[in-house]
Order: sequence, then structure tokens, then C-alpha cells
Amino acid sequence: MVRLGLIAVSVVLLLLALAWGFQRQLIYLPDTSAVTAGAGVEDVVLETSDGVRLGAWLVPARAPDRGVAVLVANGNGGNRAGRVPLAQALAARGLTVLLFDYRGYGGNDGSPSEQGLARDVRAAQRYLAAYGVPPERTVYFGESLGAAVVTELATSVAPGGLVLRSPFVDLASVGKVHYPFLPVRLLLRDEFPVAERLAGVKAPVAVVYGSADSVVPPEQSRSVAEAAPTLKDLVEIRGADHNDAELAHGPPVVAAVVRIADQL
Repeated sequence: MVRLGLIAVSVVLLLLALAWGFQRQLIYLPDTSAVTAGAGVEDVVLETSDGVRLGAWLVPARAPDRGVAVLVANGNGGNRAGRVPLAQALAARGLTVLLFDYRGYGGNDGSPSEQGLARDVRAAQRYLAAYGVPPERTVYFGESLGAAVVTELATSVAPGGLVLRSPFVDLASVGKVHYPFLPVRLLLRDEFPVAERLAGVKAPVAVVYGSADSVVPPEQSRSVAEAAPTLKDLVEIRGADHNDAELAHGPPVVAAVVRIADQL
């Protein structure tokens, strides 16, 4: 019995060690393929504070130009090519849009981490400021993990508005849903505490989520909304799952961004 117990403990310790060592491969799911800009999309390069060069696309506003930019922070999967429909829909409503890929995504060098993504989104914000759009005329749009990325940015560089699509309370809270057998909170190196950080954000906030989201539970997105001291909009898209087109770039999402932009 003692021997069996030691074997069981050894197996558990091995599993915990593997979860610790490979956790970022479970969190970040990049499409590393290099991507090519299509018609109406301008190729730009961002440079982070630690010297990583990131591929990005600027999608100019179509008339009438509102003089507002949307900085889009992606979720943990794919690359910026999958966000073009959103950018085109926003551009058609008079908004300039910046799409970019994190380090390790879309042919970029480097490996993603919470600290690395914070550097990446700051490079995107600096580009828009140099382009002529100040933070107070910029809407930060974050998709899932990207909601955590832009919320952290908003605590140091205040935007005109913040739109969070499918946000989670923090990474441990959503991790526990998918890995209930692991002590997720103890193991995580990247925390992404969205609700905690959002409490200090003074910009107007909109939260958009799907009622059938199987990745980020809807109640977590509602909890994030409750944490926002300046919540202006809470949009539930009934029946939408995490990666459904309606939740990715459908009319309710675009309308939520436009409503925030109209307040700037």
C-alpha cells in the first residue's frame, strides 16, 4: 500500500510539473503563419520596448471619418487575419482600425507571456498616437484574452472607451472551468486579473458576450461588467458561442463599439 501511495504521489507531482512547465502552450494557441494584407489594408510594423518587431495592419476609416481609432487586441488563438471582417465592418462605420499580432503570432518573433503582451499592446497604442490619434480618441477593443490585455493598458494609458468581448474575471477563474482537476491558481504564471484591474478604469466600458459561450462562461463576463465603475453598455448575444461569427464581428458587436465611439 505504501508503495502504491508513493507511485500515486509521484504521478500527481509529475502531472503538476508538466502543467507548470507547459502551461503557456495551453494558454496561447498562435497561428504562426505569416499573413499578407489584402486590399484596403496597410501593412505597418510595430516595435516593442524590448525590441520585438510586430506585424500589424491599419484599416483606414471610410467616409464619414469619425476621427476615432479602434485598437484591437486579439484572443489567444489564430492571428490578425481572422479579425479582418471586424476591422472592415468598423471601418465602414467611419472608424480607423489597427490590427496587430502578439509576439509568437502571425510570423512574429518571440514567445507570448502576460508581460510580453503588455509590451506588444503598448507598441500598438504608441503607433496610433504617432499616427495622430490620441488615447482619448481611441477605443480599446479586447477579445477574450485580449480583454485582459487592453484592460491592463487602460490602467496606465487611459483610452476614450473600452469594449470587452467575452471577458473573464481572471485567467485562473476560466482555467478552473476547463481544468477542474488542477490547482490552477497556484500554478499560473500569467494571471490577467481583468475584473480587479477594471475597477480602476475611468473610461466608459461596454461588455459584449454570448449566452452560449463554452470557453468563457457568460456569468464571468457579467461579473466583469459588474466590476466596471463606468459601465455604459452590456450586450448579450443570445445563443452565441465563443467563436461564432455573430460574436466575433456581427452587428451587435460593431454597434457596441460605435456607441462607445459616439461618446468621445
